[in-house]
Amino acid sequence: MQPLCCFTHGRGGTTMAIWQFSLANNEVRHGNKKRRQLTRHGCNEPFKDRYWCPKKKWFMKEACPFINQRECNNFERMSGERIARM
Repeated sequence: MQPLCCFTHGRGGTTMAIWQFSLANNEVRHGNKKRRQLTRHGCNEPFKDRYWCPKKKWFMKEACPFINQRECNNFERMSGERIARM
């Protein structure tokens, strides 16, 4: 399993908890929890009120307009813009 990002969350101002969000074998793992992957390629995988972007390896506030990462890469090559900056 390849970890895709880590989060820190402060509790009481002094203690920090670190957990990972990862996609592997059609499973989404976050912290010590896991569930079945809802999207085919992991793009726009929902988590609470955010959407996972595997290209940026972080969560976006809004769902990406592309169906998969190949469309995202094609858009970037054709326009010179990076969707991950949005």
